Amino acid sequence: MIPDRKISFAVIGCGYIGKRHINFIKDNPACELIGICDIRSQSELGIDDISVPFFENIDQLLAMDFDVACIATPNGIHALEAINAIRSGHHVLIEKPMALTKQDCEQIISEARLYKKHVFGVLQNRFSPSSRWLKNIIDQKKLGKIFFVSINCFWNRDERYYNRSAWHGTKELDGGTLFSQFSHFIDSLLWIFGDVKNIQARIRNLNHNYLADFDDSGNVSFDFVNGGMGVLNFSTATWKQNLESSITVIGEKGTVKISGQYMDKIAVCDIENYMLPELPASHNNSNNHSYIFENIADVLKHGAEKAVQPLESLKAVELIEEIYKLGR
Repeated sequence: MIPDRKISFAVIGCGYIGKRHINFIKDNPACELIGICDIRSQSELGIDDISVPFFENIDQLLAMDFDVACIATPNGIHALEAINAIRSGHHVLIEKPMALTKQDCEQIISEARLYKKHVFGVLQNRFSPSSRWLKNIIDQKKLGKIFFVSINCFWNRDERYYNRSAWHGTKELDGGTLFSQFSHFIDSLLWIFGDVKNIQARIRNLNHNYLADFDDSGNVSFDFVNGGMGVLNFSTATWKQNLESSITVIGEKGTVKISGQYMDKIAVCDIENYMLPELPASHNNSNNHSYIFENIADVLKHGAEKAVQPLESLKAVELIEEIYKLGR
């Protein structure tokens, strides 16, 4: 444990997400930023004002003395860079998804065990007040038996998104819509309701044939190991802007729906002998990254439990792999 000093971080990949990591580290009094790395120059990235060592070579960065490497590079190289960081003596924080294959996830976890390093995952939707409330009432069986769960994710990803970066839309580095856009909701499904079985899937590329190498839409049906059935409907072909993310739960003793663009609003709460409590103020779930860094500091300073266990990140990747295998 590291009780008497700040937790030191280096950020690998300084695009949109990497810049957010930089800001969250700088805003947390228990953390400090000591280095950043990208194949592009600081001026090209628009981060000339960040006064820490900058490297275009990852090996030079990893030779520095620091605690946690933040992996914020394209999805397809998460595993390679996480393993290199672990072998260089650093804990790792890996943006979603952990990797693009279960096999790569297993290797990351194996290397971390060998080198006695922590692997942290970025699944910040778990910190949303509405998501935490839903998990709590499911765990407490307020709804009784769960009969049916429907998850709908309808977003927009058009030329504005895919032309912003050369790796977006590529099979090798992006991986697919479920990896880049909707892995958070795959995690929510497993985190809140448990494992699934009897999976059936249809996957299509309806409106991105010239923008992406993979699907933009699909529907998936399954049964829960704990009982009940469910569906996942997703699309990035929504016109102009994001439409919604929602979870509807039909149970023995009530009905619940969480909705909104970022699944941050409780639209329906109709439960037998239950009154919805006042929840903390909700906001765009992307800002929940701050809780990830708070958790890392608590784990490394005080031995707290990880908010996201490595095997949970692996299970989300494993389910996405299975959906793609069945849907094609």
